[in-house]
Amino acid sequence: MKLFAPLAAVLIALAGPAYSADEHGHDHKPLHGGILAESGPTEYELVAKPDAITLHAREKGKPVSVQGARAKLTILSGTEQSVVELKPAADRLQASGSFKVVPGTKIVATVELQGRKPANLRFAIK
Repeated sequence: MKLFAPLAAVLIALAGPAYSADEHGHDHKPLHGGILAESGPTEYELVAKPDAITLHAREKGKPVSVQGARAKLTILSGTEQSVVELKPAADRLQASGSFKVVPGTKIVATVELQGRKPANLRFAIK
């Protein structure tokens, strides 16, 4: 029993910094007014407007390079379905056009960042 207390104290001390570092490094708040989804360590923020759709990628609060990336979105609005390809534009993936993104619209995204496994994401417009 005497060994248990010091061992517990050491385990708590080691767990504390790891927990707080994760809390400080991963914000979980949209930075661009969009909707968030995660895949592994990467957080994606979808900003869907009637004339443009943008997808931002970040890890630990910092933008992830989208150079050489590709994304395909399937937009489901009522009985209508459309497919949109997003292309790199500076620090984000983006498409311009006319999109039906009203409350209730669901968007399924497949994102391929260079050198990574494809991410499958789901978003719902509220």
